Amino acid sequence: MTDDMPEGQEPFGEDEFDGGPLEAELRQVAAILDPVPAQLREIAVAAFALHDLDARIAGLTFDSVVDAIPVRGAEDVPRMLTFSAGEVTVDVEVTAQGLMGQVLPPRPARIEVLGGPQTAVTVDADAMGRFSSDAPLTGPFALRLRTGAEVVVTEWTRA
Repeated sequence: MTDDMPEGQEPFGEDEFDGGPLEAELRQVAAILDPVPAQLREIAVAAFALHDLDARIAGLTFDSVVDAIPVRGAEDVPRMLTFSAGEVTVDVEVTAQGLMGQVLPPRPARIEVLGGPQTAVTVDADAMGRFSSDAPLTGPFALRLRTGAEVVVTEWTRA
């Protein structure tokens, strides 16, 4: 408490300080000194447009780049990813040529490979839950699985 403030009164109460003008000025400075790249803005808009409110988010539970022990002498090793949402698991192998994976428990599904502002590549999983795409992945990607009425979207991950 300061000497010139009455007892029981805070120096910056909620009613006394309006941060709106300061925030607006800071936003202007940031827009000039560190503008958002156009490509990042496009990706953000596309990601928001693709947002599915009823979808369950499948979190990344395994990434071979982080979690696996490297094998000496191995080159061009595919990246292995596992995403989980409740009882649904998606195992994905990413290579320079594309991706392949499996939905567990096994079931047919329609899978969209999302890649930012690019159009989505759609593939179908067979009755065993297996799927593949020959489209090479560049940059961030996510998968949207549709199994009947259920929709599961994986976290965005960099290829």
